[in-house]
Amino acid sequence: MGPLHLLDRTETILDRLIGFPTVSADSNLELIDYAAGLLEDCGARVKVSKDRTGAKANLFATLGPETSGGLVLSGHTDVVPADSSEWTSDPFRMRQADGRLYGRGTCDMKGFIAAALAKAPDYAALDLKRPLHFALTYDEEVGCFGARHLVEELGETELRPSVAIIGEPTEMRVIEGHKGCYEYTTSFHGTDGHGSEPDKGVNAIHVAARFIHRMLDIAEDMQKKAGPDSARFSPPWTTLQTGRIEGGLARNVIARHCSVEWEMRPVRDADAREVKAALESYCQDVLLPQMRAVYPEADIVTEVIGEVAGLAVMSDNEARDIVTALTGANLCDVVAFGTEAGLFQALGMSVVVCGPGSIAQAHQPDEFVAMEQLEKCLGMLTGLERTLVQPA
Repeated sequence: MGPLHLLDRTETILDRLIGFPTVSADSNLELIDYAAGLLEDCGARVKVSKDRTGAKANLFATLGPETSGGLVLSGHTDVVPADSSEWTSDPFRMRQADGRLYGRGTCDMKGFIAAALAKAPDYAALDLKRPLHFALTYDEEVGCFGARHLVEELGETELRPSVAIIGEPTEMRVIEGHKGCYEYTTSFHGTDGHGSEPDKGVNAIHVAARFIHRMLDIAEDMQKKAGPDSARFSPPWTTLQTGRIEGGLARNVIARHCSVEWEMRPVRDADAREVKAALESYCQDVLLPQMRAVYPEADIVTEVIGEVAGLAVMSDNEARDIVTALTGANLCDVVAFGTEAGLFQALGMSVVVCGPGSIAQAHQPDEFVAMEQLEKCLGMLTGLERTLVQPA
């Protein structure tokens, strides 16, 4: 298929993908069915695995021989919500203007998925010596739950892939490392009462404020631990931040409940363990005894929303070597944002992140991917043919 026809096919597929409103809170089954149909038409062996609710699914499809050592092209199918009042046009109808394709998910990350699906017929026509796998996952945006499910299933098979390319938007830069992303909700349960007698209740908001203050102290300690091993990151230390607080009924009522949604982005696993231990100790040894002295049933509960390991920089990385050769990159980079890459790496695979579009456009109104970026991505995927027809 010629370059122009390939780009046209990619646009057509992307238009369909954007039309599936796969916000993380909703089902992605229609998109999965559509992608499965395209891949089955190419002769791919397709497996669809649903989550416990049956409303969401992963897709894992294979072209080529049934052997280990294959390559995975991976992308998540879910997108973040889009407030149509903030968009120039319907976020779930793709619009082309000024060399850009607009729509929710165009860069994060249905553009890469569309390019991979558009290339599938070309790959199917080759005498593949290495398997090529297509992995489409659910719920990346809310905790990488689909990728966890997929990796668990791959871990139970004898024939495992050895290389993964995660097509998150990097402007086609080759990313060999990124921070982890650990997300939590900590809930504080006190007892209410009249605001005129605050000493007779346990104000959950006040306790939450002290918890956040302790987080900020720990964050300062983490900043002091920046070292040579983290110098490539921006910022070059483990970060903590609070994203949302909810609690209380009225200004004159002692708040019975408060929840704090927070995250950390560790540059090393040891930092994550240190942060979790320090906050747990503060809750158990300081806050809870003070709360229960007033109200014995007071409690603090932390829910793990997602703990996604970072992508560690590896000296030996076949994925990096392949993609740098295909893109002509002289240098690789690291980023602060998280992806599913660390989950694949934990399975023993070599992994890089490289895809069309800019992370600056992700999650924004009027999200877009530039046509030029899709062309570069298709160039990389076309170059990948040479690798697939050579024995591993």
